[in-house]
Amino acid sequence: MRRQCLWRRNISGVIRQTRQWKRNLLLLGHGLSKKQKGGSVLNELLYDTAEREERIVLVGVATSDMEDTLQSLEELEELGQTAGAVTVAKVVQNRESFHSKTYIGKGKIQEVKELVEKYQADCVVCDDELTPAQYNNLQDLLEVKVIDRTVMILDIFAKRASTSEGKLQVELAQLRYRSSHLAGGRSDLSRLGGGIGTRGPGEQKLEMDRRLIKERITFVRRELEQVQKMRELTRKKRQENPIPVVAIVGYTNAGKSTLLNHLTGAGVLSEDKLFATLDPTTRRLELENGEEMLFTDTVGFIRKLPHHLVQAFRSTLEEAKYADVILHVVDASNPDMDVQMQTVYETLQRLEVGDKPIVTAFNKIDSVSGEMTLKDLRADRTVRISAKYGDGVEAMLSLISDVLKENKVILEMVFPYGEGAKLNQLRKYGQLLSEEYQNDGIFVKACLDREYLYLFSK
Repeated sequence: MRRQCLWRRNISGVIRQTRQWKRNLLLLGHGLSKKQKGGSVLNELLYDTAEREERIVLVGVATSDMEDTLQSLEELEELGQTAGAVTVAKVVQNRESFHSKTYIGKGKIQEVKELVEKYQADCVVCDDELTPAQYNNLQDLLEVKVIDRTVMILDIFAKRASTSEGKLQVELAQLRYRSSHLAGGRSDLSRLGGGIGTRGPGEQKLEMDRRLIKERITFVRRELEQVQKMRELTRKKRQENPIPVVAIVGYTNAGKSTLLNHLTGAGVLSEDKLFATLDPTTRRLELENGEEMLFTDTVGFIRKLPHHLVQAFRSTLEEAKYADVILHVVDASNPDMDVQMQTVYETLQRLEVGDKPIVTAFNKIDSVSGEMTLKDLRADRTVRISAKYGDGVEAMLSLISDVLKENKVILEMVFPYGEGAKLNQLRKYGQLLSEEYQNDGIFVKACLDREYLYLFSK
């Protein structure tokens, strides 16, 4: 009860500080021009997620594999659709490296400018993160709003965040990104106008001085630390509970939330859009044999996942780090399946989750040929499923159960009465099945993960 009261006070504090921050933004706005006041800078409130269709031109640079760049632009177009925009043109330049000042060369800039005028585009979206100099120079030359892939993803996250933790994480990522791009750059960023890149608390008052940004980052980090302490308490309770945890990971839109809904009826938002689920959801599932598991859905991975997001969402992404088994859901119907799988494994490595047993579920088999070869040599087990129709799900659960059993050992040993600390360590990392008090100590029978067996070897 006391923790609940502290939790409510923390949330109330966040709300009060957010309202004060809005007032600060409005006060800073008194120095703006009439045109700026009439635009989105002051009219857009925090977490404004109003849908608006923008016309965008996508720009990419192929420094090595052209096919990979084209696939990345296809994904960027999907991101644009998720953000509420329509792509009117795509431009790719083949270069050895990005132009240090303008991202693309002079000729391509002119081509993009002509496309912007031809299709009356509202925004140019670059497929790679821009430096402050590239951003400023491109916007000067193109005379239209310019954003990059990172801003696009942050914008989608701002739309999707629904919990207090999710909103704080998005705000922190946006503020850090904006702070790094203000350094050495100009502060006249109001030229962005409205639409993509202006949603969420970190993108509202772009003339905000660096001091206010720094203060806001400090406040958000402090509040996020409090929320994350609650998450840590929840994790510790799970560790004390013998029920194994299965973390569902995968590329965005692979069908993770659909699978969780099928398994547990969790009611998680499930759409055919990128990043339909942002906030993690954990649900308990009881199998027919009485065995129980906890399934946790996590935010989807994506290629070129922004560093700011990985840092801000680290506590959420690390749900996989504390799981007993990783369930890797793969969209078998996607032609870029292999690239997406590689992205997931690279992200798991960044999160230091590479040592967990993995079951790969090739999803959406209802949309692929039965003769199609599906394999994942990095997984402990693989299975074909359809989360939508339930095909193969029982076989998947059976495989997960087998992997869990393979990873467990039965430990039988006597703990001398003076080794209470070591016995408590066993309670922390394993499940005590029985205890028998003997003359020379406590005879214990316990179930333990193999990775912790070394702690109790003599």
